[in-house]
Amino acid sequence: MNVDDLQCFPSAFIRVHWGHSLDSRWKDYEMRKGFTRKPQGDEPATRRKNYITRSGLQRLKDEHRFLLTRERPAVAEVVAWAASNGDRSENADYQYGKRRLREIDGRIRFLTKRIEAAEVVDPEAPRAGQPETRTFFGATVRYANAAGAERVVSIVGTDEVDLNRNHISWVSPLGRALMKSAAGDSVVLQAPGGTEYLTVLEVCYEHISVEPFREPPGSEASGKGLPRRR
Repeated sequence: MNVDDLQCFPSAFIRVHWGHSLDSRWKDYEMRKGFTRKPQGDEPATRRKNYITRSGLQRLKDEHRFLLTRERPAVAEVVAWAASNGDRSENADYQYGKRRLREIDGRIRFLTKRIEAAEVVDPEAPRAGQPETRTFFGATVRYANAAGAERVVSIVGTDEVDLNRNHISWVSPLGRALMKSAAGDSVVLQAPGGTEYLTVLEVCYEHISVEPFREPPGSEASGKGLPRRR
């Protein structure tokens, strides 16, 4: 993908809700807004391209493979075992298993659509002109607030948000505000308590380390051989 195509992303004056300091307020806002997307039932097809890093896409694929080839068959086995134990209406294992299967199927559908819509952007790809010095998808940005407190964030896809690593979504309020900015630029955010000013100190493009998918410790697949619930 040509990064020049991303120059159309909006930069903006964004309304957000803050807490006690600019840094803590932003993190609180991100947490409340639920930036790590979860499937809501059978979601409609993605309306736009899912910009994502290569390692982020691999994480989606690894989760999809785990659910499809390991977790779902393991849960289906529990359901079959529970169904053989008699009255299904009062069978907790059966009811739980059926509910879990619906959740897994919904997540598989969601992941399938995200993977199909994926548009991989390599933060380390060579850039020239404005894309080399301005903030677009994949940029790592160092900025300061009016009090001089600095923070470094990396702009990634909506499926890669990780507050512990300071990875923010390109469609988040902060991501949109920083978009197309360069070192020395000021970004204005309109907050309920007044106007906040951020000064961009540095923009660079480097490797962004995305946490790989890890098998959940409480998954049915990881508990094979354990006694069934009663």
